[in-house]
Amino acid sequence: MARGNQGSFDETPGRVSLRMLLVIGALTAFGPLSIDSYLPALPSISAALDADASQVQLSLTSCLIGLAVGQLLAGSASDRWGRRPPLLVGIVAFIAASIACALATSVWQLIALRLVQGLGGAAGVVISRAVVRDLLSGPTAARFFSMLMMITGTGPMVAPQIGAQLLQLGSWRLIFTALGFAGALLLVVAAVWLPETHTMQRRAARSGNDGGLAALRAVLTHRVFIATALATGLGYGAIFAYVGGSSFALETTYHLSPQAFGLVFGMNGVGLVAASQVNAHVVRRVGPARLLTGGLVGMASGGVGLLVATLTHAPLPATLVSMFAVICANGFVAPNALAMALEDFPHASGSASALVGVLQFAIGGVTAPLVGLAGPRDGLAMAIVMATCGVLALGLRLMSVSRPAPGVPESTGCPDEPAVSA
Repeated sequence: MARGNQGSFDETPGRVSLRMLLVIGALTAFGPLSIDSYLPALPSISAALDADASQVQLSLTSCLIGLAVGQLLAGSASDRWGRRPPLLVGIVAFIAASIACALATSVWQLIALRLVQGLGGAAGVVISRAVVRDLLSGPTAARFFSMLMMITGTGPMVAPQIGAQLLQLGSWRLIFTALGFAGALLLVVAAVWLPETHTMQRRAARSGNDGGLAALRAVLTHRVFIATALATGLGYGAIFAYVGGSSFALETTYHLSPQAFGLVFGMNGVGLVAASQVNAHVVRRVGPARLLTGGLVGMASGGVGLLVATLTHAPLPATLVSMFAVICANGFVAPNALAMALEDFPHASGSASALVGVLQFAIGGVTAPLVGLAGPRDGLAMAIVMATCGVLALGLRLMSVSRPAPGVPESTGCPDEPAVSA
């Protein structure tokens, strides 16, 4: 349910306005969009800065590192000082780094500036999730996260197209200039429309010199958090493996044309967004816990089915259905796991959100290279990784709903605001 906070806030109980949905959605998508929009420009950057492909790709790696580390910094800071100050500082840093990237004269300058850009963009990613937890809980939070996926799920599909169109109008520097102007617009919108949602009472619950470390310890020793946060990370791992290996598997093994592969990829993306919207409509009736378990069953089944189809050289439909099952299942896994992971941390949702984000990037960053270990010939490595992610996530979920582990705290909710069971 919606809760009171400092500053003006016109959301009705149990609901968040469309305006707030759009603001939070833009904040969530902003960091990842800074990655995808410049991908079509990598060859142009390599030529312009007289750098080889591996050096230019380091600018992608540095941005990912910034997004991961920045979430830890911004999440903890937002728990201590409120959501707005670190968010606005992060956006300003993103704007400055974007403009500086457009003026970079060497690849090493670009790599360093992309790190700063990732650090700034991370504030929007982590704090937007914390804001949702400040206002909503339980099935209502899961429903809101599902609606966010409609916004954020289409971003990676649209961003490269935007970057490609900007390259038609100018050089690669225009992409970073556009990101800077977009950041400036978001800064104004966040400053005017996003109220402070982290109350002084919640900040007092974690005051003290070791408040940040204490909050991280509480999160990391919470059994349900670990299981559900890992579920989101393993779901991202399966998607990263799919993104990294599906084109090789389908075009090499089944001889799909690039156009046909693009159609399959787009249909799976639509399936992910559609599944998240189904989740949004049924989560209040069914509950996030059951939907999470069902989504993990679907992800594990699809992953195992894909592995069997690959090993037995099954017809194309079997492979496509298995891939579709894994991707769509994440429409049920991600929003419910995220809502449940943050449920018991109303006073430390920034730190909890940061750890979820770090797990997502860490597991995704590990699984993507694993896909290439066996070569691009038959997609076996991709199938193994996707099946492993699904089975591990389901196993962790089943273990978390068994008997509690001795000595592990099951709730760290604020004394003045008991956590709502999912």
